Amino acid sequence: MSSESSPRNSLDPAPVPFAEALAVLRAAAEETRLRILALLAEGELSVSDLTDILGQSQPRISRHLKLLVESGLIERHREGAWAFFRLREAAIGFVEPLISALEHAAPPLSEDRARLDSVRAQRAEAAQAFFARLAPKWDGLRSLHVPEATVEAAVLDVLGDRPIRHVVDLGTGTGKMLGLLAPLAGRATGLDSSHAMLSVARANLERLGLSRVDLRQGDLHAPPFGRGGFDLVVLHQVLHYLDDPARALREAARLVAPGGRLLVVDFAPHNLEQLRESQAHRRLGFAADQVTGWLVQAGLGAVESRDLAPEDGTALPLTVTLWLAHDASAGIGTVTPERAVA
Repeated sequence: MSSESSPRNSLDPAPVPFAEALAVLRAAAEETRLRILALLAEGELSVSDLTDILGQSQPRISRHLKLLVESGLIERHREGAWAFFRLREAAIGFVEPLISALEHAAPPLSEDRARLDSVRAQRAEAAQAFFARLAPKWDGLRSLHVPEATVEAAVLDVLGDRPIRHVVDLGTGTGKMLGLLAPLAGRATGLDSSHAMLSVARANLERLGLSRVDLRQGDLHAPPFGRGGFDLVVLHQVLHYLDDPARALREAARLVAPGGRLLVVDFAPHNLEQLRESQAHRRLGFAADQVTGWLVQAGLGAVESRDLAPEDGTALPLTVTLWLAHDASAGIGTVTPERAVA
């Protein structure tokens, strides 16, 4: 198959050496470990999730997970006091044909899947309860600007139909942008400092059938990713919460791959001082040339900004602005602060 037929094809892993394949198969050739692999093919899970689903003790599950990590089949990441496990990206192409060949409609996999659905339902219920406590505050903010559907349509419009290999959403919150962009990308990653918010995002994405999105806990001022790992970096309604937004943009720019892009969505300048108290906003919006200047200083170029102002006759006080910057090494051009008012 040609590598140009799909953006995902460019992410296909290299062939596995014989000795490595043999070690991997030996690690998988045990009932519980094979069941774990089948479950992780559905998305990342914690040790607690796996003990509930498989009905085995935590020490036993932990031993199996340790062997699978050491074999290179799965990987572990921490989220506060929690540990989550997922299929290792480099192993997916090797593991998925094995898992898909199994009979999923019969025990034990059918029973595992039923308990997985129950665990996810409990997770979604807990996330919804957390979100319900925050919803009135967010509903109040949303009522002050154009509808979210308008913002999302503008995001898709400015990004165009250019393929997305790997997108990262910094400060992902409830996973709203990942829900919009992950279906268009070969890979999708979300970063947030809050375990509670990541729980909400995980439940929301699972409800959309996007359980394979990689969610990480971390500080967007020091994101735990290598330089140039993403061809699309997104900061959606994040900057106004930060004491040092310029630093956050410098860190975000560091993640942009050669020829990649960085998308910022935030508010234009406004005078709603009450948002400092009611919404914990640090900044009351940003001028287009201010963010453009920060992006240029961070090494990006060809910055376009677009305003989504309230329609004529409305009393909505907030204007949403989108900034799209390109990797300056791509030869796209110097800064062009074009403004398209919607």
